[in-house]
Amino acid sequence: MKPIGILIREELERQERSVTWFARKLSCHRTNAYDIFARDNIDLTLLLRISRILRHNFLKDLSAELDDEFYPDL
Repeated sequence: MKPIGILIREELERQERSVTWFARKLSCHRTNAYDIFARDNIDLTLLLRISRILRHNFLKDLSAELDDEFYPDL
C-alpha cells in the first residue's frame, strides 16, 4: 500500500482542494501540510482529524489492506 501521506495528498487532489485550504482546516502552516504528505506513518488522532476534514475514512482504507493481508481468500 502507498504511504499514508500519499493517500492523503491523492484524496485532497481528487477533491480538487488546495494545500492552503487543507492547512487552514488543520489550523497549521502550509509547510506542515506538505510534511504530512511526506509521511509514511501518522498519529491516529491526526488521521482522524484529517479524515473528518476530507470526509474520507482513511482508517477503512488501512483496515481493508489488513483484511487483504490476513484473509486473502475473501
